[in-house]
Amino acid sequence: MKTLDTLQLKAKSAEYRSKILKYIYNAKAGHTGGSLSITDILNVLYNRIMNVSPDNFDSNDRDRYVQSKGHCVEALYVVLADQGFFPEEDLLTLCKYNSPYIGHPTKGVRGIEQNTGGLGHGLAICCGNALAAKKDHSGVKVFTILGDGEMAEGSNWEAFMFAAHYKLDNLCAILDYNKLQITAPNAEVMGLEPIDKKLEAFGWAVRHVDGHDIDALTNTLSSLPFEKDKPSFVIAHTVKGKGVSFMENTLKWHHGVPTDEQLQIALAELSIESPNQVPA
Repeated sequence: MKTLDTLQLKAKSAEYRSKILKYIYNAKAGHTGGSLSITDILNVLYNRIMNVSPDNFDSNDRDRYVQSKGHCVEALYVVLADQGFFPEEDLLTLCKYNSPYIGHPTKGVRGIEQNTGGLGHGLAICCGNALAAKKDHSGVKVFTILGDGEMAEGSNWEAFMFAAHYKLDNLCAILDYNKLQITAPNAEVMGLEPIDKKLEAFGWAVRHVDGHDIDALTNTLSSLPFEKDKPSFVIAHTVKGKGVSFMENTLKWHHGVPTDEQLQIALAELSIESPNQVPA
């Protein structure tokens, strides 16, 4: 894997965000805010942390990533294309008739491990993958990103108990803690706090991190497992709509398509961070 320095990865995040907006604009559909909030996490996972690539995707020794918050698949598609799993121009068919690039992850797309989108399912799938890897005595690591609104699903809490009981220290769950869900702030809909103490009580090792700090994410995710025989839980503090001023911390951009003018403004803002501006 090519090693990229921090400045290069920051530029890549800006490039990813520009492409996410481009393809959502072209598709006239997409979960914009959450895709922008998980971009830096995916960037670090695929470019620095995980042992997975188009070359080893059919090998049992690859690391696994399952995106539990499947509705933010646009970010994952852009990162997978950048990794070479499929030609990027395929994303021009996003949400078009007969395209495999639909609004939630599907195994019809190379690089996708599991169909997801029913919130609360991804972590349970990861528990099964992690337990299988343990039984195989392999060094495989399993990762997932959970939405903070998704944490209200009871199936997650069953999975939290399962992972701790079976000492799945090859499992890492990352919370995209942007603190907004589709209708309102999480604190109004279903409060999570104190989320760290709750997960610790369930037997997980927990760390907080700035979900947009490339070096902090790298250091945290390079330190797995946080404790031997305990699954790792990363509370990544993020901003919904990160990188675009009029989208940040704004509920309406949970799902939204930029207008022509909004797209140009957003791309201009992101081009300040990256010299590789994506054309509209």
